[in-house]
Amino acid sequence: MENPQAVEHETVMDTGAEQLGKTYAQALMAAASKSGLSDKVVEQLGTLVNEYLAGSPKLSAAFASPRIDIAEKQRIVERIFGDEFEPLLVNFLKVMASRGRLGYVDSVYEGAQKQLDQMSGRVLAKVKTAVPLDDSLRSTIIERLGGALGKQVRLQEVVDESLIGGMVIRVGDTVFDNSVAGRIDLIAKRAKQGFSAALSEKFANLVE
Repeated sequence: MENPQAVEHETVMDTGAEQLGKTYAQALMAAASKSGLSDKVVEQLGTLVNEYLAGSPKLSAAFASPRIDIAEKQRIVERIFGDEFEPLLVNFLKVMASRGRLGYVDSVYEGAQKQLDQMSGRVLAKVKTAVPLDDSLRSTIIERLGGALGKQVRLQEVVDESLIGGMVIRVGDTVFDNSVAGRIDLIAKRAKQGFSAALSEKFANLVE
């Protein structure tokens, strides 16, 4: 049985990281917007989080470690990203290092994405499917959701095998639930290569 106190502590920590990320993201995006670099800065921040940190546990640990002093973290930032990223972003990362917040850069990235969505009039659609989306279905979802909402759509994709051939889409507080988990008998007969076509058809029916 899970420890309720542990769960509560984790929730508080998650909320704190989200708020911190939002605060730093607002500062970053305000500066980037003035320089006309909003899109580029968010793209580079995504590269940092999704490629560098995700691909290097050592770098990720170094960013978060309180045992590595500020000057060393700033040298790491300059050495790795100084020639690749915008100076504005590099300096921002150094400021985060000086405040002991470099371990929260993933939360800042999430917050910056949300800021950019708002600035661009774009909405985030979180899509959960039983298998990864292919390019065709991804395009269909973006096109149909964009048409239904009258806005550009950015997808956040999550694979959840428990859906067993279904799809759940969340836009803000609105949930489009097209799960077919209760129809295992039909899914078992469906060929894998027909999954995307069948799911695309279901999605079409969902938003029409």
